[in-house]
Amino acid sequence: MSAIEKFSGSSDVFAWISRFINMGRGQSYKSFRLDRMRVLCDLAHNPERAAPVIHVAGSKGKGSVTGMTAAILNAAGIKTARYASPDVMEKRERISRGNTFFDESLYAEAGNELAAVVERLRGLKGPEGCLFDPGREEGEDVTFFELMTLYFFLCARYDGCDAMAVETGMGGRLDATNIVSPLVTVITLIELEHTEYLGTSLEAIAAEKAGILKAHTPLVLAAQEEEALAVFRREARAKEAPLLYFPEAAETRDIEVSREGTRFSLRLFREKPEELRLSVKIPGEVQAHNAGLAVLAARQAYPRIGGEDIRRGLEDFSLPARFEQIMKEPELVIDGAHTPKSVEQCRDTFLSLYGEGGILIFGCTAGKNAVDMAEILAPYFSRVIITTPGTFKKSSPTELYRIFGEKTRKTTELLLIPDTAKAVEGALDGNRNLPVLGTGSFYLAAEIRGYILTRPRNITS
Repeated sequence: MSAIEKFSGSSDVFAWISRFINMGRGQSYKSFRLDRMRVLCDLAHNPERAAPVIHVAGSKGKGSVTGMTAAILNAAGIKTARYASPDVMEKRERISRGNTFFDESLYAEAGNELAAVVERLRGLKGPEGCLFDPGREEGEDVTFFELMTLYFFLCARYDGCDAMAVETGMGGRLDATNIVSPLVTVITLIELEHTEYLGTSLEAIAAEKAGILKAHTPLVLAAQEEEALAVFRREARAKEAPLLYFPEAAETRDIEVSREGTRFSLRLFREKPEELRLSVKIPGEVQAHNAGLAVLAARQAYPRIGGEDIRRGLEDFSLPARFEQIMKEPELVIDGAHTPKSVEQCRDTFLSLYGEGGILIFGCTAGKNAVDMAEILAPYFSRVIITTPGTFKKSSPTELYRIFGEKTRKTTELLLIPDTAKAVEGALDGNRNLPVLGTGSFYLAAEIRGYILTRPRNITS
């Protein structure tokens, strides 16, 4: 893009950002560094300081918690921008005001400033000079996620937002979002994930996530395994950060899960005890726990938020590909679960609502724990279709087919259909009774959703 070109809308900006290196196109963890992000923000006159921040990290549920927090704040009249990833259908899902997109003119204006910042950065470096540490093996080039993060901050500033709910991309310590000085941090459940980048133990991964903690800033923490909990308690003490550990600060109970969503009671223990009867549109017991974290975070940041604001915000909240029913005949549900724990939660919700013997469409990217996910899913479906979870990241459907072959029952029909559209048709053709679940990757959920919504014969919910 030259200095005189201008973006006309969000699609132009996102297409430009997508030219930069990302995790799907060769970026390694060695290039993750905060000094470059700080320079970018300085050049943009620090839009990350434009409004107070609630900063969310974790292995599972962080997208739901970030979105729910933004929904509660918006319902309370606190205009809140939301930063989330990955997107399912379009890039604007990453940068929004809760469930509402910004005006296209705002996306364009913020994009023009973003491009100008990159030009200023290139000018600082000079034709042969290094702005950053020249001894580092990698890290000179600006990345996709850094630009996406800065773009979010710029959009929030242009919109005059009162608050920002910010989800980390991966990890925490070196994540591009970790330049904020938040009102409160939130860490959801920790699992073994991205082990090639974050470490091969819960302790190592917890230490990376704990990198978002700030001195004297409250931490809202989901229930954790003991190994991870010990890390968070230690880091919170070291930073003198008040710790609100969910099992000690609140309780979710009387959880009722239906195909229409989840109802539950949330009891808050701290200071003035309070009990709220709440609901979200997303089915699953885990969503009650996610909502509880969001309520604690919102209340910690803005104590004046009332129970009615919380109820209204959660009732209005929705996210694509979180146990989302996208067809009725047959019933087809998609979920972005891609770790053993999240897949287990997804399976349990599906079985509680639809029973055993349905059809599974499964695909996951390389590096995921496919063996454990196969063991969790395979015995409960009458037909299992292995497919490709999009093309953004590497995958091996043939290897998945072999793994599931070792876990499925002899009576289960196991199919390998690499083309996702054909895999979906393989689950739907002649099927009016068996429920279908598509899971294993947000990329797969996006492929299925996109195909169904454009399929001539679709029957949407």
